[in-house]
Amino acid sequence: CSAIDTCKTRNGGCSAKAECRRTTPGNRVCICNAGYTGDGIVCIEINPCLENNGGCHRNAECTQTGPNQAACNCLKGYSGDGKRCTYISLCSQNNGGCSEFAICNDTELTERTCTCKHNYIGDGFKCRGNIFQELLRDSNTSRFYFHLEALSIRDIAGPGPFTLFVPRTDVLNSDPRVKDWIAKGVMAQVLRYHMVGCASLLYNDLTTITNITSLHGDPIHISYSQNSLVLNNKAEVILSDAVGTNGVIHIINQILVP
Repeated sequence: CSAIDTCKTRNGGCSAKAECRRTTPGNRVCICNAGYTGDGIVCIEINPCLENNGGCHRNAECTQTGPNQAACNCLKGYSGDGKRCTYISLCSQNNGGCSEFAICNDTELTERTCTCKHNYIGDGFKCRGNIFQELLRDSNTSRFYFHLEALSIRDIAGPGPFTLFVPRTDVLNSDPRVKDWIAKGVMAQVLRYHMVGCASLLYNDLTTITNITSLHGDPIHISYSQNSLVLNNKAEVILSDAVGTNGVIHIINQILVP
């Protein structure tokens, strides 16, 4: 007679995920393989994520990759190896995408707020100061700013409100009359003719009026037809409603002459 090894037939009735071990003739025990749990007859994969988040950080996601195996990945808004995750401040990089003239505040995970600083207005992503400051920041209006500075004209740096019609930089650079006005000492009068005091008039406001008085003292005639706003029947408003803390800037394609 020979001893019967039950493990030689169908793994001794043990699970395919178990090891059959012969004990005494005709008897055996079933032991689940590493990474599995059960009585040996039935063996189930161990999911380590079900207990203590699989050893991952509380701000990490545990993902089962195999029997009793898992990967840890930090949640959005955190960085690290998954075992340790640290909060990433959105405001720490590029001011959180806020304007350079805004304050960035972290609020919730992956969230932040942008608030314009004192003496600036806007949505936090774009913040504007007074219109005198804003002239320099836009290439379309910077030449007008330099003319104001050269003549020490600071009218529009005050509290306002003001409405400003600014000839585009290339227009001021190419018009031969500018040098002549400067030579004759009348450039300040020309510049002030582009300024309106005591009112911050947006594009829609301008479409409803026909005349306004400039800081120079002469009137500016306004006409609106076919979706075009024209000043003195010559200069068209091509960009509008750049709102600052003390007024609004409109860009025109010709110089206004008093």
